[in-house]
Amino acid sequence: MLLLLLLFNSVNVVSMLQEFWESKQERAAFPSEGVVIYESLPSPGPPFVSYVTLPGGSCFGNFQCCLSRAEARRDAAKVALINSLFNELPSRRITKEFIMESVQEAVASTSGTLDDADDPSTSIGAYHYMLESNMGKTMLEFQELMTIFQLLHWNGSLKALRETKCSRQEVISYYSQYSLDEKMRSHMALDWIMKERESPGILSQELRMALRELEEARKAGQELRFYKEKKEILSLALTQIYSESDTSSPSDDQLSLTALCGYH
Repeated sequence: MLLLLLLFNSVNVVSMLQEFWESKQERAAFPSEGVVIYESLPSPGPPFVSYVTLPGGSCFGNFQCCLSRAEARRDAAKVALINSLFNELPSRRITKEFIMESVQEAVASTSGTLDDADDPSTSIGAYHYMLESNMGKTMLEFQELMTIFQLLHWNGSLKALRETKCSRQEVISYYSQYSLDEKMRSHMALDWIMKERESPGILSQELRMALRELEEARKAGQELRFYKEKKEILSLALTQIYSESDTSSPSDDQLSLTALCGYH
Protein backbone atom coordinates (compact mmCIF):
# COMPACT_ATOMS: atom_id res chain seq x y z
CA MET A 1 0.00 0.00 0.00
CA LEU A 2 2.84 2.38 0.84
CA LEU A 3 4.34 1.80 -2.63
CA LEU A 4 1.03 2.69 -4.28
CA LEU A 5 0.79 5.84 -2.18
CA LEU A 6 4.24 6.88 -3.37
CA LEU A 7 3.26 6.19 -7.00
CA PHE A 8 0.20 8.41 -6.62
CA ASN A 9 2.29 11.36 -5.39
CA SER A 10 2.76 12.66 -8.93
CA VAL A 11 -0.90 12.57 -10.00
CA ASN A 12 -4.06 14.46 -9.06
CA VAL A 13 -5.60 11.83 -6.81
CA VAL A 14 -8.60 14.01 -5.88
CA SER A 15 -9.66 14.20 -9.53
CA MET A 16 -8.85 10.54 -10.12
CA LEU A 17 -11.03 9.47 -7.19
CA GLN A 18 -13.96 11.59 -8.40
CA GLU A 19 -13.62 10.29 -11.96
CA PHE A 20 -13.45 6.71 -10.69
CA TRP A 21 -16.76 7.00 -8.85
CA GLU A 22 -18.45 8.95 -11.63
CA SER A 23 -17.50 6.08 -13.93
CA LYS A 24 -19.03 3.59 -11.49
CA GLN A 25 -22.19 5.67 -11.39
CA GLU A 26 -22.45 5.54 -15.16
CA ARG A 27 -22.24 1.74 -14.91
CA ALA A 28 -25.12 1.94 -12.37
CA ALA A 29 -23.11 0.48 -9.49
CA PHE A 30 -24.38 3.38 -7.36
CA PRO A 31 -27.14 4.88 -9.55
CA SER A 32 -28.15 7.73 -7.23
CA GLU A 33 -25.02 8.38 -5.18
CA GLY A 34 -22.13 9.69 -7.21
CA VAL A 35 -20.72 12.31 -4.85
CA VAL A 36 -17.39 11.99 -3.06
CA ILE A 37 -17.56 14.09 0.12
CA TYR A 38 -14.56 15.63 1.90
CA GLU A 39 -14.49 16.85 5.48
CA SER A 40 -11.62 18.72 7.10
CA LEU A 41 -11.50 18.91 10.88
CA PRO A 42 -11.16 22.45 12.25
CA SER A 43 -7.65 23.03 13.53
CA PRO A 44 -5.64 26.18 14.32
CA GLY A 45 -2.53 24.54 12.93
CA PRO A 46 -0.88 21.30 11.80
CA PRO A 47 -1.19 18.39 11.79
CA PHE A 48 -4.41 18.56 9.78
CA VAL A 49 -6.98 15.79 9.41
CA SER A 50 -9.26 15.17 6.43
CA TYR A 51 -11.88 12.50 5.80
CA VAL A 52 -13.41 11.39 2.52
CA THR A 53 -16.73 9.56 2.34
CA LEU A 54 -17.40 7.51 -0.78
CA PRO A 55 -20.76 6.78 -2.43
CA GLY A 56 -22.23 3.97 -0.37
CA GLY A 57 -20.84 5.38 2.87
CA SER A 58 -17.32 3.98 3.24
CA CYS A 59 -15.01 6.50 4.87
CA PHE A 60 -11.22 6.96 4.85
CA GLY A 61 -8.83 9.57 6.19
CA ASN A 62 -5.25 10.77 5.79
CA PHE A 63 -2.89 8.49 7.67
CA GLN A 64 0.22 10.65 7.30
CA CYS A 65 1.08 13.73 9.34
CA CYS A 66 -0.01 16.57 7.05
CA LEU A 67 1.13 20.18 7.38
CA SER A 68 -1.70 21.69 5.30
CA ARG A 69 -5.39 21.03 4.72
CA ALA A 70 -4.76 20.48 1.01
CA GLU A 71 -2.09 17.88 1.79
CA ALA A 72 -4.45 16.10 4.22
CA ARG A 73 -7.19 16.05 1.60
CA ARG A 74 -4.84 14.59 -1.02
CA ASP A 75 -3.59 11.97 1.42
CA ALA A 76 -7.15 10.93 2.32
CA ALA A 77 -7.99 10.73 -1.39
CA LYS A 78 -4.98 8.44 -1.96
CA VAL A 79 -6.12 6.02 0.73
CA ALA A 80 -9.70 6.07 -0.60
CA LEU A 81 -8.58 5.59 -4.21
CA ILE A 82 -6.38 2.61 -3.36
CA ASN A 83 -9.22 0.97 -1.43
CA SER A 84 -11.66 1.75 -4.25
CA LEU A 85 -9.37 0.10 -6.81
CA PHE A 86 -8.69 -2.85 -4.52
CA ASN A 87 -12.44 -3.29 -4.08
CA GLU A 88 -12.76 -3.95 -7.83
CA LEU A 89 -10.67 -7.12 -7.61
CA PRO A 90 -12.60 -10.40 -8.05
CA SER A 91 -11.39 -11.49 -4.61
CA ARG A 92 -13.35 -8.61 -3.03
CA ARG A 93 -16.71 -9.69 -4.44
CA ILE A 94 -18.96 -11.91 -2.35
CA THR A 95 -19.08 -15.36 -3.94
CA LYS A 96 -19.71 -18.84 -2.57
CA GLU A 97 -15.96 -19.34 -2.25
CA PHE A 98 -15.56 -16.00 -0.51
CA ILE A 99 -18.36 -16.87 1.94
CA MET A 100 -16.79 -20.23 2.74
CA GLU A 101 -13.40 -18.66 3.43
CA SER A 102 -14.93 -15.82 5.49
CA VAL A 103 -16.96 -18.22 7.63
CA GLN A 104 -13.90 -20.39 8.22
CA GLU A 105 -11.92 -17.31 9.30
CA ALA A 106 -14.77 -16.27 11.61
CA VAL A 107 -14.88 -19.74 13.18
CA ALA A 108 -11.11 -19.70 13.69
CA SER A 109 -11.31 -16.36 15.51
CA THR A 110 -14.19 -17.38 17.80
CA SER A 111 -15.25 -20.35 19.89
CA GLY A 112 -17.83 -21.36 17.26
CA THR A 113 -17.85 -24.31 14.87
CA LEU A 114 -18.60 -24.77 11.18
CA ASP A 115 -21.93 -26.33 12.15
CA ASP A 116 -22.93 -22.92 13.55
CA ALA A 117 -22.94 -21.52 10.00
CA ASP A 118 -26.27 -23.27 9.35
CA ASP A 119 -27.84 -21.96 12.56
CA PRO A 120 -28.99 -18.32 12.20
CA SER A 121 -29.43 -18.05 15.97
CA THR A 122 -25.63 -18.06 16.38
CA SER A 123 -23.26 -15.21 15.56
CA ILE A 124 -21.51 -17.32 12.91
CA GLY A 125 -24.87 -18.29 11.42
CA ALA A 126 -26.04 -14.68 11.31
CA TYR A 127 -22.80 -13.62 9.59
CA HIS A 128 -23.22 -16.47 7.10
CA TYR A 129 -26.81 -15.40 6.42
CA MET A 130 -25.77 -11.77 5.89
CA LEU A 131 -23.09 -12.76 3.41
CA GLU A 132 -25.43 -15.03 1.46
CA SER A 133 -28.06 -12.27 1.39
CA ASN A 134 -25.49 -9.99 -0.28
CA MET A 135 -24.13 -12.42 -2.84
CA GLY A 136 -22.52 -10.63 -5.76
CA LYS A 137 -21.83 -7.37 -3.91
CA THR A 138 -18.36 -6.01 -3.25
CA MET A 139 -17.05 -5.67 0.28
CA LEU A 140 -17.43 -1.87 0.22
CA GLU A 141 -21.08 -2.30 -0.78
CA PHE A 142 -21.52 -4.84 2.01
CA GLN A 143 -19.76 -2.57 4.49
CA GLU A 144 -22.74 -0.28 5.13
CA LEU A 145 -24.92 -3.17 6.35
CA MET A 146 -22.07 -4.43 8.49
CA THR A 147 -21.61 -0.95 9.98
CA ILE A 148 -25.30 -0.79 10.90
CA PHE A 149 -25.04 -4.08 12.79
CA GLN A 150 -21.77 -3.07 14.44
CA LEU A 151 -23.54 0.06 15.72
CA LEU A 152 -26.62 -1.89 16.84
CA HIS A 153 -24.37 -4.27 18.77
CA TRP A 154 -22.37 -1.40 20.31
CA ASN A 155 -25.56 0.49 21.12
CA GLY A 156 -27.15 -2.49 22.87
CA SER A 157 -30.07 -2.61 20.42
CA LEU A 158 -29.31 -6.14 19.21
CA LYS A 159 -29.45 -7.44 22.77
CA ALA A 160 -32.77 -5.67 23.31
CA LEU A 161 -34.18 -7.17 20.11
CA ARG A 162 -33.10 -10.67 21.18
CA GLU A 163 -34.96 -10.17 24.44
CA THR A 164 -38.15 -9.53 22.44
CA LYS A 165 -37.67 -12.97 20.84
CA CYS A 166 -36.86 -11.54 17.41
CA SER A 167 -34.75 -13.99 15.42
CA ARG A 168 -31.44 -12.87 13.95
CA GLN A 169 -32.85 -13.46 10.47
CA GLU A 170 -35.80 -11.17 11.21
CA VAL A 171 -33.47 -8.46 12.52
CA ILE A 172 -31.15 -8.76 9.51
CA SER A 173 -34.04 -8.72 7.05
CA TYR A 174 -35.55 -5.66 8.75
CA TYR A 175 -32.39 -3.53 8.90
CA SER A 176 -31.27 -4.59 5.41
CA GLN A 177 -34.06 -2.36 4.11
CA TYR A 178 -32.63 0.77 5.72
CA SER A 179 -29.59 2.97 5.23
CA LEU A 180 -27.58 4.63 7.96
CA ASP A 181 -29.19 8.08 7.95
CA GLU A 182 -29.98 10.97 10.30
CA LYS A 183 -33.13 9.25 11.58
CA MET A 184 -31.21 6.15 12.66
CA ARG A 185 -28.45 8.28 14.23
CA SER A 186 -31.07 10.26 16.17
CA HIS A 187 -32.64 7.08 17.52
CA MET A 188 -29.25 5.82 18.67
CA ALA A 189 -28.41 9.19 20.21
CA LEU A 190 -31.64 8.99 22.24
CA ASP A 191 -30.57 5.56 23.50
CA TRP A 192 -27.29 7.05 24.72
CA ILE A 193 -29.09 9.96 26.39
CA MET A 194 -31.05 7.38 28.40
CA LYS A 195 -27.81 5.56 29.27
CA GLU A 196 -26.29 8.86 30.44
CA ARG A 197 -29.24 9.50 32.74
CA GLU A 198 -28.80 6.03 34.23
CA SER A 199 -25.00 6.25 34.46
CA PRO A 200 -23.78 9.88 34.44
CA GLY A 201 -20.43 10.27 32.67
CA ILE A 202 -20.81 7.27 30.36
CA LEU A 203 -21.26 9.50 27.28
CA SER A 204 -17.96 11.32 27.77
CA GLN A 205 -16.23 8.03 28.48
CA GLU A 206 -17.61 6.43 25.29
CA LEU A 207 -16.76 9.51 23.24
CA ARG A 208 -13.14 9.49 24.46
CA MET A 209 -12.91 5.84 23.44
CA ALA A 210 -14.54 6.48 20.06
CA LEU A 211 -12.16 9.35 19.30
CA ARG A 212 -9.16 7.25 20.26
CA GLU A 213 -10.35 4.36 18.06
CA LEU A 214 -11.03 6.74 15.17
CA GLU A 215 -7.57 8.27 15.40
CA GLU A 216 -5.84 4.89 15.63
CA ALA A 217 -7.82 3.47 12.69
CA ARG A 218 -7.12 6.58 10.57
CA LYS A 219 -3.39 6.38 11.19
CA ALA A 220 -3.50 2.70 10.22
CA GLY A 221 -5.22 3.51 6.90
CA GLN A 222 -8.36 1.53 7.83
CA GLU A 223 -11.98 2.07 6.79
CA LEU A 224 -13.45 4.51 9.33
CA ARG A 225 -17.25 4.50 8.97
CA PHE A 226 -18.00 2.59 12.19
CA TYR A 227 -15.70 4.73 14.36
CA LYS A 228 -16.81 8.00 12.79
CA GLU A 229 -20.50 7.14 13.20
CA LYS A 230 -19.92 6.34 16.88
CA LYS A 231 -18.31 9.74 17.35
CA GLU A 232 -21.16 11.55 15.58
CA ILE A 233 -23.91 9.68 17.48
CA LEU A 234 -22.29 10.37 20.86
CA SER A 235 -21.63 14.01 19.97
CA LEU A 236 -25.27 14.39 18.93
CA ALA A 237 -26.40 12.90 22.26
CA LEU A 238 -24.17 15.29 24.22
CA THR A 239 -25.41 18.25 22.18
CA GLN A 240 -29.01 17.37 22.99
CA ILE A 241 -28.21 16.99 26.69
CA TYR A 242 -26.58 20.46 26.72
CA SER A 243 -29.64 21.87 24.93
CA GLU A 244 -32.03 20.33 27.45
CA SER A 245 -29.97 21.87 30.27
CA ASP A 246 -30.70 25.36 28.86
CA THR A 247 -27.01 26.09 28.52
CA SER A 248 -25.09 27.19 25.48
CA SER A 249 -24.82 24.09 23.31
CA PRO A 250 -21.23 23.52 22.16
CA SER A 251 -20.49 22.28 18.68
CA ASP A 252 -19.68 18.63 17.95
CA ASP A 253 -16.03 19.53 17.49
CA GLN A 254 -15.90 21.35 20.84
CA LEU A 255 -17.52 18.36 22.51
CA SER A 256 -15.07 16.03 20.81
CA LEU A 257 -12.13 18.17 21.88
CA THR A 258 -13.36 18.19 25.48
CA ALA A 259 -13.68 14.42 25.50
CA LEU A 260 -10.37 13.97 23.72
CA CYS A 261 -8.54 15.82 26.48
CA GLY A 262 -9.40 12.94 28.75
CA TYR A 263 -6.97 10.53 27.15
CA HIS A 264 -4.10 12.74 25.97
